[in-house]
Amino acid sequence: MPPSLPRPLAGIRVLDCTLARAGPTCVRQLSDLGAEVIRVSDPRRPDLGGSDAHNLHRGKRSLLLDLKHPRGYEALLRLVERADVLVENFRAPVKHRLRIDYETLRAHNPRLVYASISGFGQDGPYADRAGVDQIAQGLSGLMSVTGARDGEPQRAGIAISDTAAGTFLAQAVLAALLARERSGRGQWVHTSLLEAAVNFMDFQAVRWLVDGEVPQRAGNDHPSIFPMGTFRAADGWLNLAPALHWEAFAEALGDATLREDPRFQSASARLREREALRAQIESTLALHPVDHWVERMNAAGVACGPVLAVDEVFADPQVQHLQLSERVVHESDGPLELLRYPVRFSEADSSIPGPPPLAGAHSRAILAECGYDDGEIAELIEIGAAAEGASGEHWDR
Repeated sequence: MPPSLPRPLAGIRVLDCTLARAGPTCVRQLSDLGAEVIRVSDPRRPDLGGSDAHNLHRGKRSLLLDLKHPRGYEALLRLVERADVLVENFRAPVKHRLRIDYETLRAHNPRLVYASISGFGQDGPYADRAGVDQIAQGLSGLMSVTGARDGEPQRAGIAISDTAAGTFLAQAVLAALLARERSGRGQWVHTSLLEAAVNFMDFQAVRWLVDGEVPQRAGNDHPSIFPMGTFRAADGWLNLAPALHWEAFAEALGDATLREDPRFQSASARLREREALRAQIESTLALHPVDHWVERMNAAGVACGPVLAVDEVFADPQVQHLQLSERVVHESDGPLELLRYPVRFSEADSSIPGPPPLAGAHSRAILAECGYDDGEIAELIEIGAAAEGASGEHWDR
C-alpha cells in the first residue's frame, strides 16, 4: 500500500477503556482504519497477554490511569474533552460507580460517541450478570445447532460472539460519527454478546421466527440441503457443495450409478437418503487424495475445498496472494506477524498502523498533551493516579 494514501479515520481520537476481547476487537478495527487510539488501562487490573494482546492492541498508545483516584479521574475527563469516541465494556453498575457512564461524560463533551459492549444488554433481567463468549454462545442457540447430529452441543472454535459484537459496535461507531456530521451531536451506541450472537444465527434464527421450525444439529452437513458438507477422501477431509450442480458433480466423481439410482433422483430424495448417499460418495472419494478431488471438482464448476489446519492456511497459495498478515516490530518482542484488516481500499491505507504498545509506554506523552507539565505528571505517577508500567498479571487465554 503506497504510504502517501490517507487513512480513512485519520483525525478521529478514540479512548479505549476496554478489557478482554469484544471491546478491543471494536477498537482494533477503528485503529486499523486510522483512528488515533489511546488505550486507558488500570495498572493493577489483569488483561489478556501474549500473541492475543499483540493482535488486539496493535497501533494503539497506552496510558495507565487509576480511575478510582480523583486525580486519575480528572485526567480521564481531560481526555474525554478532546476525544471523538470512547469505547467501554464495563457492567452498568461499574461504569456508574466510576462516573464514566454516558450521561456523565456527555456533559463534558456533547459531541462524544460513547460505545458500549456488555454481556447481555444495558438493562433487563440479565444486565448485571458477568458475560463471556461461551455463555452467549449457549444462550443464543448457537451451541444447539453446532456439533454432530447425535452428539452433544458444541461451542464454535473461535470466540464468535466476542468478535461479532466488536464488529457490530465498530460499524455503529462509524454510523454515529457520520450522523454527528449532520447533527453536531454525539450519541450512545451499544450492543452485547447476546445480541450479536443471536443476530449471527441468521437463517437458523428465522427458521424459527418465520417457519416455526426449531433447528437441530446437523454436524458438518448443511441443515436443509444434501449433499453439501464435509466428506472423507483418501488422505483427509474436504468440503463439497454439489447440491446445485448435481449432474456435473456425478460426472466429475465418475460414478454413473449416482445419476441412475432412484433414491437420489431429486433434491428432496437426496436429503431423505443422505446417509446412503454419503456412504456411496465417500466410497468413491476414498480412491484419491484431497488435492485430486479439489482440482477435479473445481474444474467441473463444483465448489470444493480442503479442510486445512491453521499452519496450512497460511501456506495456502491464495492466502499468501491475499497477504492476510503483516509484520510489525514490537519494542520488546521483536518481529510479530499479525492479521491485517481484511478490507482493502482503492483510495485509502488500511495497513496495520503499528505494533502494540508496552503498558504505560505513552503515559507521560499523553498526559503532556492534556496540558499537564512535567512536575504534575511526576506527581500523578508518584501518588498512583497514573503509572508508566502495569503491575497486574495477564489472564491465561
